[in-house]
Amino acid sequence: MTVVFAFPSDGHTSGMHLRDYFAAKAMQAFISAYPCQAIDDEDGGIPIDPESIAYEAYAMADAMMDVRKFK
Repeated sequence: MTVVFAFPSDGHTSGMHLRDYFAAKAMQAFISAYPCQAIDDEDGGIPIDPESIAYEAYAMADAMMDVRKFK
């Protein structure tokens, strides 16, 4: 996979990969879609599995990267 950066390099760092940027945005959307749920069950919310959220966020990012190839 070719690495594409979300932000331009400043010459000293390589910046954030676009795939990671997409995954972060997807993860934020997934978490905000369930505001009454909790990461743990201490407050009575339905537990959210962080690994599942991360996996789905990267699956969404990969789909976004694939679609981007056609534009």
